[in-house]
Amino acid sequence: MKLITETIEDLEIITEANESGGKNLYITGPFLQAEVVNRNGRKYPASVMEREVARYMKEAVGTNRALGELGHPAGPTINLDRVSHMIVDLKKEGNNYIGKAKILDTPMGSIAKNLINSGVKLGVSSRGMGSLKPRNGINEVQDDFYLATAADIVADPSAPDAFVNGIMEGVEWVWDNGLLKAQQLESYKAQVNKAASSANKKKLEETTLRVWEDFLLKI
Repeated sequence: MKLITETIEDLEIITEANESGGKNLYITGPFLQAEVVNRNGRKYPASVMEREVARYMKEAVGTNRALGELGHPAGPTINLDRVSHMIVDLKKEGNNYIGKAKILDTPMGSIAKNLINSGVKLGVSSRGMGSLKPRNGINEVQDDFYLATAADIVADPSAPDAFVNGIMEGVEWVWDNGLLKAQQLESYKAQVNKAASSANKKKLEETTLRVWEDFLLKI
């Protein structure tokens, strides 16, 4: 079995009032797709996706354990120290599964909120394990597919300054403790700007994730 990830960028941000009089922030959009060849050259049969979403809804969403991370983990395990949101719903609409995820008040959730408020374009990436079978020039996901999470949050920072500033706004206390120097922020900005200027989307995502991981080691 292989780790399988798929990224979708068409998201909507919504806010809803909560019982305490405050507001909850959600992301919503098509988290999963079946019966279409995606940009990774993979196709999920409707029967495979429907069965696995039903299991995920019962075992994860239904028990408030459908968690997602900020960034792209290297494996299928959910790392609790990186959790930023909880998937609260998945509804089938045609071949799409429209998801809704609540941004949590965790350290990673706070970063996600500030990235959103700073205008950073975010997407979601599903993560699962399964076998692939080549067929007619595409890779078809097999019956052993297991959905680990319907959505991790990933970034496509078309505005590098907003990306870096969004991180910093979410952790102002770091400045008070002196754990992150101004020149480090400038270094982050320079790295992301350089990757953005290359017009290589994969390189840009890899750079932003590396910046994220380096930043997280310092807080």
